[in-house]
Amino acid sequence: MSQTPNRAAEVRRDTKETQIRVRVDLDGTGAAKLSTGIGFFDHMLDQIARHGLIDLEIEAQGDLHIDGHHTVEDVGITLGMAFAQAVGDKKGITRYGHSYVPLDEALSRVVVDFSGRPGLHMHVPFKAGMIGGFDTQLAYEFFQGFSNHALVTLHIDNLKGDNAHHQCETVFKAFARALRMALTPDPRSAGVIPSTKGSL
Repeated sequence: MSQTPNRAAEVRRDTKETQIRVRVDLDGTGAAKLSTGIGFFDHMLDQIARHGLIDLEIEAQGDLHIDGHHTVEDVGITLGMAFAQAVGDKKGITRYGHSYVPLDEALSRVVVDFSGRPGLHMHVPFKAGMIGGFDTQLAYEFFQGFSNHALVTLHIDNLKGDNAHHQCETVFKAFARALRMALTPDPRSAGVIPSTKGSL
């Protein structure tokens, strides 16, 4: 594991179920190199990179012969760990971020707080159980893993949607845009931790 001054980090996490490497640069351009073995999940992770302007590398090998659960959850955990390292002490960040994203008939809202307190509140009534090879129940597991290990509070709501692909894509895009807002340095608070407690 390593951290560099430009808000980048790399984390490797190996278990009996998955072997995962994640590298993030929070001040990137949206470049992504992704390989999880689940095509639609790679597509969603690409949304995080492109719309969050986060350079993202993820290599995951998991027990996909069983199902995608361990792979998706453990990618969320490892990505959260990398974010926690890369963001550091959170001095000067905006801290809060929110975004509404539409895609045709679907509309989702995501609100994030880099609070140091993990919490996920998610309401996404998917209209289908599978999107390609991706079980829609695993979206919750991904965000739960991320929230717990990035130490963020996340509120995720799909407000409208009839197509599960559109619902999921708007969630991941809104998540990316909310992250981008929260992680953007606030020039009026340079060097200041955005909390009355003095730490996050």
